[in-house]
Amino acid sequence: MVIKVFFPQCCNRADSGLLVGRWLTGHDSALVLAVIHYPFIPSSVKSYIQQMQSRSGVELAVLGSWSLPKDGQGDMESFLRDLSTIFPQRRWLQISREMDKTGFSCSILNTERGQKLFSEEKNSEEKNSEEKNSEEKNSVEKNSEEKVIFIHYDQHKVMQSQLHRDENGRMEPNPEPPSELTQMFQSVSCSGPLFFLDRYDEGPVKTTHWQSEGREASIVVELCKHAAVPVCAASSALLHLWSRFWSLRIFSVFPLPFISSKLSTCVQLGYRTERMKSLFSTTTASDHGHFMRKANVFVSLLLDVSLGLLLMSWLYRDDHITTIAGALVPAADHVAKELNELLQWLMGAPAGLKMNRALDQVLGRFFLYHIHLWISYIHLTSPFVETLLWYGGLSAALGLSLALSLLSDMIALLTFHIYCFYVYGARLYCLKVYGLSSLWRLFRGKKWNVLRQRVDSCSYDLDQLFIGTLLFTVLLFLLPTTALYYLVFALLHLVVVVIQGVIHLAVDFINAVPLFALGLRVCRPYRLSDGVKFRVLCEEPGTCLHLLMEINPLRWSSVVQTYRTPTYSCYPRDSWAALVKKLFVGELVYPWQRKTEKTD
Repeated sequence: MVIKVFFPQCCNRADSGLLVGRWLTGHDSALVLAVIHYPFIPSSVKSYIQQMQSRSGVELAVLGSWSLPKDGQGDMESFLRDLSTIFPQRRWLQISREMDKTGFSCSILNTERGQKLFSEEKNSEEKNSEEKNSEEKNSVEKNSEEKVIFIHYDQHKVMQSQLHRDENGRMEPNPEPPSELTQMFQSVSCSGPLFFLDRYDEGPVKTTHWQSEGREASIVVELCKHAAVPVCAASSALLHLWSRFWSLRIFSVFPLPFISSKLSTCVQLGYRTERMKSLFSTTTASDHGHFMRKANVFVSLLLDVSLGLLLMSWLYRDDHITTIAGALVPAADHVAKELNELLQWLMGAPAGLKMNRALDQVLGRFFLYHIHLWISYIHLTSPFVETLLWYGGLSAALGLSLALSLLSDMIALLTFHIYCFYVYGARLYCLKVYGLSSLWRLFRGKKWNVLRQRVDSCSYDLDQLFIGTLLFTVLLFLLPTTALYYLVFALLHLVVVVIQGVIHLAVDFINAVPLFALGLRVCRPYRLSDGVKFRVLCEEPGTCLHLLMEINPLRWSSVVQTYRTPTYSCYPRDSWAALVKKLFVGELVYPWQRKTEKTD
């Protein structure tokens, strides 16, 4: 039988004493958590272990003895062996190490009381097993058939790591009993009260563990912890008042809810409010996943505001806002001139195509009149552009994502005439495509059954076929002219949608990327673990096999997938094939459509 002993690296050179830990349930493995130094009082050790067990919830016990011989301690090993009668266990680990050797030697002692307890447990689980020999002459017997493998681990890293997490930050569900490594990680992470005592504290016992040389502390961190409670309470109250203000009845009057749901700035403000509420909530983080979400939100908000302040400092330095405002009107005139020339080209013979003259002139003049109205509107509002930009630039103080959302809305307003052209062309084109498809079914003696949502056979009389033939001919010959206008303005609309999509991708990147988790992956990769690996540490003759357990860090893609912050998305609901189909049949592609919404 092979017994595995998880031994902390910080205890390799600890003074002689008792091993405190637990036996892992269902496995022949022992987990050592600390070493209690000699001298000690057995009753004080028992009361101390019971106290730590009640605080941590981990079943702690004295596993055995640890012996590191020094000058004047020749009888220490025999003294520690005799302690097995005071701290009875099924197995008593007697680990010793010589100063000139790296490896340990271990003897496993089975006590009489422990053998009786072990026999009772074994008989209750295996009723058909043979009876154990109850007549043992010696109270302590050495079991030479059991071999020991030492697995050294870094207690600090195991204490702060998170093993086997799913995408929500919880432990992976497993109907079977916890594995050996899972029990080991959980026991170490829950043993915080045991690691609180260091060698400088006055206590009933002196111990060695990863914090025995002095607890890690920071005055800045402690001050931040004490100041976080009133700051969170004040911020939560302000956010509550802000939410109550926007929930007034006046803001629910049509069309304000509809407009606010389509403006990226309003959507981003609502999303920012929800994130601030979760961040400044007075409830403490209940688990690792909750803590990581709050930490990622805090770091992303901090980066967002920092980038926004840098953008605002650039805008208001060297009078850049005036330069941008002065370039907007000439840029609008240039776009209008290019659209005018494009419409003049379409009203002629574009690429040598023969178009329907009457429809071509009607559509061209209709679009030219819209361009004239839009340019008049731009020149009318030009004196107020600089003021609007000056006040709009202040939104960068709330974060770069809010400034980018405002930029997306400004692009949508400045290119609203292109969107109108696209809607007009798409509606005409869609009407003719569906009209032609319906009339084509008429020629084949079929019709669309609205109730059953299928195509059924139908008989038509001569008048219906004649009128259908006329309409089909008219729509077929007018289709190229309408399709050309639709194609040109659909391409212009897609250019605007792509620009807005890039902006929204930047906003989504700022809101969703788990920067805190990525920072942990760079600075402390053991905090986010994806299993462990073992390598041989020492294999000296006369000593046990020693392995070193190292933590495998979580992959970068898994870090992003597991700790990505949920956010709204501006991407279309449909796939690329469905998007191409919409463009082909003339259905509208809305730039503001999100995954949680449905099209009509």
